[in-house]
Amino acid sequence: MTSRAKEVAGFEVLGRPIGRERFFVIGGPCVLENEELALRIARFMQETCEHLSIPYVFKSSYDKANRTSIQSYRGPGIEEGLSILGRVRREIGVPVLTDVHSVPEAAMAAEVVDILQIPAFLARQTDLLVAAGKTGRPVNLKKAQFLAPWDMKQSMEKIHHTGNRKVLLTERGAQFGYNNLVVDMRSIPIMADLGCPVVFDATHSVQLPGGQGTCSGGQREFVAPLSCAAVGAGAHGVFLEMHDDPDRALCDGPNSLPLFELPRLLERLLRIYRAVHSDQ
Repeated sequence: MTSRAKEVAGFEVLGRPIGRERFFVIGGPCVLENEELALRIARFMQETCEHLSIPYVFKSSYDKANRTSIQSYRGPGIEEGLSILGRVRREIGVPVLTDVHSVPEAAMAAEVVDILQIPAFLARQTDLLVAAGKTGRPVNLKKAQFLAPWDMKQSMEKIHHTGNRKVLLTERGAQFGYNNLVVDMRSIPIMADLGCPVVFDATHSVQLPGGQGTCSGGQREFVAPLSCAAVGAGAHGVFLEMHDDPDRALCDGPNSLPLFELPRLLERLLRIYRAVHSDQ
């Protein structure tokens, strides 16, 4: 596991090392609800991560295109959403990441954000992967729930084909029967063997897709143990969705963490990361 970590090609965003011998965090509210909430969460996380010397990337979506119900809140849309993300980047001084769902969105989002994210359900969409790669921005490629970890090599190479080598691979669980996900921790060293930093999406991995009929459920009580296991298995960073009142969040509340739980969890994960990489 240690030898794999040494082979991983990292990069920097806004001067922050990603995947290069430093544990890092991607996190924020699942979807942009309003500007004030985004700024408050970004500021809290920036201060927490700065105290722990952990590189931090703010994440939120301007559109969640794969919500369970037609009635579900999707977000403010790309124009207002990018405006909010741009303000977070300027005022809080952190890199920002967001999802893109179509070829035109990739170029638009790349004008504002530091990292583009390919949603798990779109991990094989060649045109989208190529468009994201051509922007030159780093790309966070989430492993589809229906793919094996070694299958991500083909998706990764679609981005590499554009000349863009700045790719993150994110584990977010595999479909296991109806309305359930399971995480195979073997996927982390397997994907690290492909030469990319590997992120563990702890909050989506405890999601129960469609589990509440018109929306997804979740089991946030398992976020901490799965995160610890993933970092122990060699994950270079974690992806966490959070909210100051998860039970009232407009998207993915059941699997989002309350803000007050983050500092203690990140301290634990940092200790595990340092133990795993202590002989490097």
